[in-house]
Amino acid sequence: MKNVAIVYMVAGMSSRFGGKIKQFASVGPNSETLIEISLQQAIHAGFTKIIFVVGEKTEEPFKKMFGNIYQGIPIHYAFQSYDKEKRDKPWGTLDALGAARHLIDCPFVICNGDDIYGKNTFKMLADHLRTHKTSATVGYKLGDVLSDKGSVNRGVFYINPDNTVKSLVETFGITKDNLESKGLSNNTLCSMLIFAFHLETLSLLCDLLDKFKKEHEEDRTIESLVPNETSRLIEQGKLIMEVYRATDKWLGVTNPGDEEIVRKALMY
Repeated sequence: MKNVAIVYMVAGMSSRFGGKIKQFASVGPNSETLIEISLQQAIHAGFTKIIFVVGEKTEEPFKKMFGNIYQGIPIHYAFQSYDKEKRDKPWGTLDALGAARHLIDCPFVICNGDDIYGKNTFKMLADHLRTHKTSATVGYKLGDVLSDKGSVNRGVFYINPDNTVKSLVETFGITKDNLESKGLSNNTLCSMLIFAFHLETLSLLCDLLDKFKKEHEEDRTIESLVPNETSRLIEQGKLIMEVYRATDKWLGVTNPGDEEIVRKALMY
């Protein structure tokens, strides 16, 4: 079986979640944490290597909880750092991937560690990497991933007739009430930041990251984001990305109390 890694971005803490580690929220039927539910889904889908991209506040808790193996699958840790004299925060999601580049030696999926994507989502992407040379992602219907508590930002997919991504456009301030005014609908496909890449693409993305850092070295807050740079490669003709339609319900924890919503959803 061809090795496929999963890279979880878990470096940050959540101010909206009371400064706690969202991934450790208890949501499972047997008190499993959110990240444990996701790991179980990923392992069921056939991933053979786990990489956690941690930060200064999450490194020790993750290593204490998981060590170097989980359900027979090896775990590796990458540390996302930044120069606090020059920066107010890390360089963003592409920088998280860049922090793990030395650990990635096979096709891989990168995703958020505080989202539950579903068994089918992971399996579609793992199977794709084992059978295709193209990149892949999963699109979620916008109406299924909007918040009842305010606006959200989502990467909106524009798709070619052959089911490949034409572009991915970050769209800000989306609510259930302003879809039409933004040219969107409940059925518009959007990204929940889960992508499947081969090693060649990792090199291209890391080159863009290095260039981005040099161009913005004086900026203390700007971030390099995986969706934006992926879209750049697509538009330059350097990357082909196929889109699968989500068949699982996406679940996430943003605010205190969301754990109960996720817990109830996982029961059915």
